[in-house]
Parts: sequence; structure tokens; C-alpha cells
Amino acid sequence: MLIFLLVTSISFTSCREDKSAGEKIEDGIEEVGDGIEEGAEEVQDEIDDATDDN
Repeated sequence: MLIFLLVTSISFTSCREDKSAGEKIEDGIEEVGDGIEEGAEEVQDEIDDATDDN
């Protein structure tokens, strides 16, 4: 049973998709863009909250 689990876990980890450098860069840019967008939404929410009080 232990050997079966070991072989199964090795086969799943070896099937992992390798990304090219271009794909890694693209993913990084998308993550940064998402972070900027989330930050801008938070700033907008804070501005809305501040102007609602007045």
C-alpha cells in the first residue's frame, strides 16, 4: 500500500506543467495588475466613505 501511494504521488508531481519564461512573466504582470486594481478599488471605497460622512 505504501509503495502504491509513493508511486501515485510521484506520478502526479511529475505531470506538473512547466511554464516558459514568457508565461511566467505574463502571469506576474497579471498578478501585479490585479493588485493595482484591488488597491484602486480600496482607495475609491475609502474616498466614497470619506465623502459620505460630509
